[in-house]
Amino acid sequence: MTSQDTIFSKIIRREIPADIVYEDDLALAFKDVNPQAPIHILVIPKQPIPKLADAESGDHALMGHLLLTVKRVAEAAGLTNGYRVVINNGNDGGQTVDHLHLHILGGRHMKWPPG
Repeated sequence: MTSQDTIFSKIIRREIPADIVYEDDLALAFKDVNPQAPIHILVIPKQPIPKLADAESGDHALMGHLLLTVKRVAEAAGLTNGYRVVINNGNDGGQTVDHLHLHILGGRHMKWPPG
């Protein structure tokens, strides 16, 4: 499966439904279908980057935009007491979809270490 043909790319193209909570020209945010916290939202770039390790220096503006999008989405979700942002990278990192995505986890106290 290529990065253009992932479930996330299909969500971007509206080929499969998602509970979208934010969208702009560069990013999309939607509720995770298998939430690991009371609030679990994924933020993805519309430009397909398979994983964080594949991001290049030319992606720096997009990467910053994704983090600012996380901030905006978390505020809109009411996560005033804090939240966790997770990026899984590769198989050992627990990444299951080959399209860069940032998890926003909140609505409860997060434990450390996470896994």
